[in-house]
Amino acid sequence: MSTLAALPDPHVCEQARISRDPRFDGLFFTAVTSTGIYCRPVCPAPAPKARNVTYYASAAAAEAAGFRPCLRCRPELSPADGTWRRGDEVVARALKLIDQGMLAEQPLAALAERVHIGERQLRRLFVERLGAPPIGVHGTRRLLFAKQLLTETALPITEVALAAGFGSLRRFNTSFREAYAMAPRDLRKRTVVAEGDALTLRLHYRPPYDFAAMLDFLRGRALPGVEVVDAGSYTRVFGPADAPGWLRVSAWPGTATGAERGHALKLELHGGQPAALLEIVNRLRRMFDLDADPHTIAAALGSDARLRPLLRKRPGLRIPSGWDGFEIAVRAVIGQQVSVAAARTLTARLAQRLGNPLPGAFAARGLLHLFPLPEALAEADPGSLGLTRARTETVRGIARALLDGRVDFRPESTLEEFVERWTALPGIGPWTAHYIALRALGHPDAFPAEDLVLQRALPGDGSRLGAKALRAHAEAWRPWRGYAVIQLWRDAMAPPRPAAGRARAA
Repeated sequence: MSTLAALPDPHVCEQARISRDPRFDGLFFTAVTSTGIYCRPVCPAPAPKARNVTYYASAAAAEAAGFRPCLRCRPELSPADGTWRRGDEVVARALKLIDQGMLAEQPLAALAERVHIGERQLRRLFVERLGAPPIGVHGTRRLLFAKQLLTETALPITEVALAAGFGSLRRFNTSFREAYAMAPRDLRKRTVVAEGDALTLRLHYRPPYDFAAMLDFLRGRALPGVEVVDAGSYTRVFGPADAPGWLRVSAWPGTATGAERGHALKLELHGGQPAALLEIVNRLRRMFDLDADPHTIAAALGSDARLRPLLRKRPGLRIPSGWDGFEIAVRAVIGQQVSVAAARTLTARLAQRLGNPLPGAFAARGLLHLFPLPEALAEADPGSLGLTRARTETVRGIARALLDGRVDFRPESTLEEFVERWTALPGIGPWTAHYIALRALGHPDAFPAEDLVLQRALPGDGSRLGAKALRAHAEAWRPWRGYAVIQLWRDAMAPPRPAAGRARAA
């Protein structure tokens, strides 16, 4: 079945391939029939003749057609196509579940059931839009992640297999040989230089990307003892109390100069089990919104007269998500009627009182404790939370609701379903539910219309729109309303404006 409907126009693909345009990285792949190799459009190798080129919508489609990944441009480094991995479409929700490893242990029928569609129809949608069935997308994703680990790290091959989701080394070796016509060890022709005890990986994105703005947002909300955000990096603790680790995300050296290494962030990982590696990478890709397609988003929002100059001024703004959904939800509740700074202070105090303390070695990084789990807050003494009675009951209520399954952060939920379930909890209104969807899920269409900063920021003339009028105006922004929120919040931050009324914490 043809996959042209999921590809950019062939002429656009051809121009992007010849010019090596990084804006199209991950949006299509170039397969060369004379070599049997498929590449990213940014591949630095000499461009093949057009008659030998076939375009595919995904790496899985190229591999299903019998092509092997290029060892020079390394397709495993390309950002995912955010158009298919974001929002509420069936394919987007199914891809999120695949990213979480659902098909590693469960059949396709279970995946189809989770997204409320028939198995045959789900397979048809994947082949139609991505050029490969769900199991092919899952298999390619695992092998490409293994390829990155083999190339960039010194992890033993057994641990690479485990990190990529293979149950046995034999199965991994067989799958790798069948797909790439080489053994995993053949990729290790050079010695990987380790940076201390850190495991270092590249996390690529499509330009433009405003990493400084991302850090600014996270810095103002960072919880002391749990996170540290300086001028050039984000650091935090993660993991269970009995085996904590920490990570640091910064700009990859050479990114700003457009070096061949490409547009990427640098992940330095200290601790963490091999089996958790893919989950950690996926969390960070969501948190830093690395799979967004800024040009698609700008094309959708740029027709609005208010947003157009903001997009031109800051084309690289992304949605700053969070590491953990529960952590964001607690922060959202505490920030309902106070400033950003006050919410940060109160949340940090709660984390210090109830979070598990870290070993002394972490203190040198400014990391002192983990954020408390729902179990700790569900039964916490109200006095220990340091909040008003109403906020205390809401925080304890969401902890209990998460534990008994009334609410969750399941990736297959639509925005409407997510908001409906969360607003059923006492103390959770539409603003809080949409804020959680924006920052815990990174949902591109989340829109807290009750936010007073947004209501003043959209007119831009000192007046204020009501929530209903704001929501009506934003209908034209779907399915990218969340990016409009970030643009308007950022615009409201600079130049500083006098506080007027009661503004919620963004």
